[in-house]
Amino acid sequence: MLRRLDLLLCGITVVLTFFGLAMIASVSVFESYQLTQRLVADGLRSEPSNSFYLIRSSMHAIVGLGCMCITTLIPYRTWERLALPLFGATLLLLLAVFLPGIGADYGTSYSWLRIGGFSLQPVEFFKIAFIFYMAIWLQKREQLVSTFHDGFLPFATLLVISTFLVAVQPDFGSFLILSGIAITMFFIAGGNMIHMILGGAIAGVLGLPIILNKGYIRNRFRAFLSPDDPAISESIGFQIKQSLIAIGSGGFFGVGYGKSIQKFGYLPEVQADMIFAAMSEELGFMRLLIILGMYGIFVWRGFHIAQNAPDRFGFLVATGITTWIGLQTVINISVNVALFPITGLTLPFISYGGSSLLALLSAVGILLNISMSSTEEASRERRTRSRPRMTW
Repeated sequence: MLRRLDLLLCGITVVLTFFGLAMIASVSVFESYQLTQRLVADGLRSEPSNSFYLIRSSMHAIVGLGCMCITTLIPYRTWERLALPLFGATLLLLLAVFLPGIGADYGTSYSWLRIGGFSLQPVEFFKIAFIFYMAIWLQKREQLVSTFHDGFLPFATLLVISTFLVAVQPDFGSFLILSGIAITMFFIAGGNMIHMILGGAIAGVLGLPIILNKGYIRNRFRAFLSPDDPAISESIGFQIKQSLIAIGSGGFFGVGYGKSIQKFGYLPEVQADMIFAAMSEELGFMRLLIILGMYGIFVWRGFHIAQNAPDRFGFLVATGITTWIGLQTVINISVNVALFPITGLTLPFISYGGSSLLALLSAVGILLNISMSSTEEASRERRTRSRPRMTW
């Protein structure tokens, strides 16, 4: 079976992961020193370091790539049996972030669990469980998914429940990703177009007011809608302003690796959400085209795997994972170039973030396992057995 492993997708994932380490090594030196200097002042470290984020990111990458190897070897049909317990367990973890003692509030939202010296963002793993559960549900309602009673109502209920728990944290970025995954999977499974739009609208009407109840998220929208207002650009729009300065400074060929100016305290979250801007400054537009091309090939191979999946579960899971990674990439880059309000989403495989990287690499392993069973013959057999109806 390993002969049919999608080596191109696997290679792109590994290259992007190590490229992310290289970029974090460059852009996080100032933030690492500032953070560790505060830890030294608090008596938690003996001396400051420029490599705090690099060391932690390297550990995340080692564990994540190990998980990718494991999920590549686990038959993907195993997740069909585990879908319901995994979905229930991750739902409980989403609720646990509000519990005193283990829930961690990092300034803006309740999205993390703190266990000992480790922190975990449950919503990243919920995305995988959500894809599994959606695939099971859509598979069971294969001939009924386009109906109102057996298709739309359960779909809308599942979408509202899942996104509500993310909205109350609030996590605007994950709210968008979960909605995008659900709507895409529902549509390709044969869901009614009107039902799809209506389900997304209901989730938005119920979830967005909760999210926008937070002042800092409203400010993000204000900064997006009025970027030229001097009062906004120098306060709540400062991050986006500095991001655009970094991108503009890079030009076609960049200022050179390790020579970013914005990383020295000017661009907030430079190693995480805004790493694309720092990449643009150091590498320039022409070199970034290579990275963007790799993401494009990844999405193409992911949907190719889905198209040739031997059964409906594999087809839906591969579609969900590819949609997740593709959509998150587009949103993160759009934020960095001021085409979308700040969401807090990482750039897949590159940004700093342990939970995100671990979940993404585990999901890629599942996608690779599906690729080992994906053939044109199996795909034709699947489509012969079941032809989902596209109802408009």
